[in-house]
Amino acid sequence: MGWRGWLLALMGVIAAPASAEWLQARSRHFVIYSDTDAAELRALATRLELFDGAIRRVYGAGDPDEIAANPLTLYVLRDMTAVQRLCRCADVAGFYLPRATGAVAFTPRRGDGTDALSLKPQTVLFHEYAHHFLLGNTDMAFPAWYSEGYAELVATANVQPDFVELGHAANHRSYGLYASDQLSLAKLFAPPERMTDLEMDQLYGRGWLLTHYLTMSKERAGQLGRYLRAFAAGKPPLDAATEAFGDLRTLDRELARYMRGKLRGLRIPASMLPTFPVDVRPLTAGERALIDERIVSTRGVDDRTAAAVLARARRAKLPADDPVAQGWLAEMAFDAGQDDEAEAAADRALAADPKSVQALLYKGHVRLRRAHKAKGTDPKLWAEARSWFVKANRANNNHPGALQAFHASYVVQGIPPTGNAVAGLRRALELSPQSPDLRVAVAWSELEADRTKEARAVLAPLAYSPHAGADSEARRAIALIDGGASGPSVIEALEKAANAKEAAEKK
Repeated sequence: MGWRGWLLALMGVIAAPASAEWLQARSRHFVIYSDTDAAELRALATRLELFDGAIRRVYGAGDPDEIAANPLTLYVLRDMTAVQRLCRCADVAGFYLPRATGAVAFTPRRGDGTDALSLKPQTVLFHEYAHHFLLGNTDMAFPAWYSEGYAELVATANVQPDFVELGHAANHRSYGLYASDQLSLAKLFAPPERMTDLEMDQLYGRGWLLTHYLTMSKERAGQLGRYLRAFAAGKPPLDAATEAFGDLRTLDRELARYMRGKLRGLRIPASMLPTFPVDVRPLTAGERALIDERIVSTRGVDDRTAAAVLARARRAKLPADDPVAQGWLAEMAFDAGQDDEAEAAADRALAADPKSVQALLYKGHVRLRRAHKAKGTDPKLWAEARSWFVKANRANNNHPGALQAFHASYVVQGIPPTGNAVAGLRRALELSPQSPDLRVAVAWSELEADRTKEARAVLAPLAYSPHAGADSEARRAIALIDGGASGPSVIEALEKAANAKEAAEKK
């Protein structure tokens, strides 16, 4: 099947049945799109808000308005097959994409099994949201085992109208937990990049068990916090572990006994959790016409798939006065390299809603790309392009994408960003700490200013992500910083390595 046929097949998989109506639910922390009925969608949003409130309470995290200004967008697809085809990856039951323009997640409505050991869609969703929550509420870097272990710990939550229970057994990890060849704690505490598939599965399961033990039991109170603080401060992982936990063989024996015993959990009455309204509405005619393309576009496109998405979007009959649908169309046209079409759609959106942040951003992106292509030297040309990002920021001063784009406009122009642009970039990271792109941009800015301590702190969550390789730029940068290199020297070394890698790939 050619790529165009593949894409059409993909869209057929994720499309709703003809009788279904796509709805949007909006609450304080979530925007959810689904083709289910209104009652089921409202119940999902309510469960998610209760879940957020429970882990926020246990973690001791606040809930400032900046968080509510950047809710997680969730698309509920038909089943796991639809999720996997959209992801373009096998063995995935849901996935999450952190971005400065808005974090997004995709989850199935139905799982692949109903027995006790099956992975449930809600478990996947809660797991991914736990990552979003952790990254959004702390500047600390976490080791892979704890990052995944914490996500597994809260993923099995039982959310009911009158209570939330945390700490249920991760039955879907039973195979790895009961495997005869257990992952040693020494290897669990080491970076995970050289693990086999079985060992990675055990990292999730053993990470869950250790996190559960250190969190829910009283035997080793305070040790987890000491370990995490030492790790975040840069102490070698095994040293941090032995200093906090003592003899690891003793800890391993305790874990074996703990797994065979009755696990303790935590029940939080709903009366102790905040409640937020959930607004459910049908999509507009324009949104309904583009929702399939919007899902693929939001997942991310390349040159070929962007053209196919735009071709389908062009066949939709969109009301000119629908600012959301026209904003979506502007993004699709821009991704496909059709700047005139993108600007025209953005203009229609702005005529209907002058404060449409998406339309203002893509108006600016179009103008910026034109200035770059023209190799413009007139400062007024660049200032005019940049002005659209300023307007987007004024429309929503808590939108990190506007601040990111304003800073990037100076980089594209090839001149040093102003102090205001740098401050805006740092503010964008405060608003969207989950975004890897923002972390890299802020860290690069700190390195240019030779603020290596600050750069290291920004890079650490990336460097120790469960999916970061040993040769990741973040890991290499931290190694150079720890070795005493100056910020400009780190940049020079990274650029040299990147150029060498690019040259090797061209051979």
